[in-house]
Amino acid sequence: MPKLVWVKADWDEPWENRRPFISAAIEAGADAVLVKPEEVKKVLELGSILVVADAAAPGASVAKLTVEKPNVDETLREVSKLQREGKKVAVQVEVSNKTMERAAVEVGRSADYLIAVTPNWKVIPLENMIAELHGSGVKVLAGVRDVDEAKLAVETLERGTDGVLLDPRERGAEEIKKVRESFDQLATEHLNLVPVKIKNVRPVGSGDRACVDTTTLMKIGEGMLVGSQASGLFLVHSETLPSEFVEPRPFRVNAGAVHAYIRLPGEKTKYISELGAGDEVLIVDARGNARTSVIGRVKIERRPLLLVEAERDGELYKTLLQNAETINLVGKDGGPISVTKLKPGDEVLVFIERTGRHFGMKVEESLIER
Repeated sequence: MPKLVWVKADWDEPWENRRPFISAAIEAGADAVLVKPEEVKKVLELGSILVVADAAAPGASVAKLTVEKPNVDETLREVSKLQREGKKVAVQVEVSNKTMERAAVEVGRSADYLIAVTPNWKVIPLENMIAELHGSGVKVLAGVRDVDEAKLAVETLERGTDGVLLDPRERGAEEIKKVRESFDQLATEHLNLVPVKIKNVRPVGSGDRACVDTTTLMKIGEGMLVGSQASGLFLVHSETLPSEFVEPRPFRVNAGAVHAYIRLPGEKTKYISELGAGDEVLIVDARGNARTSVIGRVKIERRPLLLVEAERDGELYKTLLQNAETINLVGKDGGPISVTKLKPGDEVLVFIERTGRHFGMKVEESLIER
């Protein structure tokens, strides 16, 4: 999943000195900004972003508590009180020694977010906390000062922290964008696409099909993974190709029938019919490189459909796509092939996964989908 970028902007300087950092956080797509309690309204006037402030701050999305001594009972009581009131709680701990590391783990098991500031050792305390808090539900954020420290934190112990709290004073507001971009690159997945042989292509009448329009411009060779079985998803090419009849729409994939599965970030799938504006989807190229994009619109219309069946190692994979010249799959050479020209023996790229799905999540179970 994408790593979180929180930006610290609550140090003791006038608002006018700190406002450029908050604006830079909003413009860079940071996930949250930490400010003084009385500034929550000012931040929201600058733009839409999650605001973190002391527990007493009205309008803050997340209430922050600070642990300064090993005795955490009082903090745990306050966490419980705030959560009963329906608030998300972040607890900040300066992990300066082993005793404070233990305190951080103890409060972390109850909080929604744990902000671990490690002034001395950078890696070992984070490794210990990540290992102990794995599966507890808390999101661990590391306090960092630049993009190098941020990358180290989110890569520690393979799983890494869930994100960082960046203090940008030393490197300037431009460091916020660098951290956000580095995390976006880390979030890129790689999927192993394999060629399958087309066995049959035939019209099946009309049905509801969906075009998935994104906020990202795709390139030739990119598309989305779609299929009637979660175990075999076809790479459906984006509408980036020029045509004498239709203008390219490089933000669009005509993904096929509404019943089909479509691949999302984080190893998830959804039915195409469940997608809507603001959801995330995975854009994949012929080499299996994948990146995340936001959906701007899903257009569902009744159109003539084709059933495409392909085979590999005795397994049959299917999908239904609109019967039109502008709809393309991707051949094993990486080039687009119009579905209206597909014939038995042609080879197209598919992502094959030998697990079942339960509400879009991968599960180990015996499952047959025909």
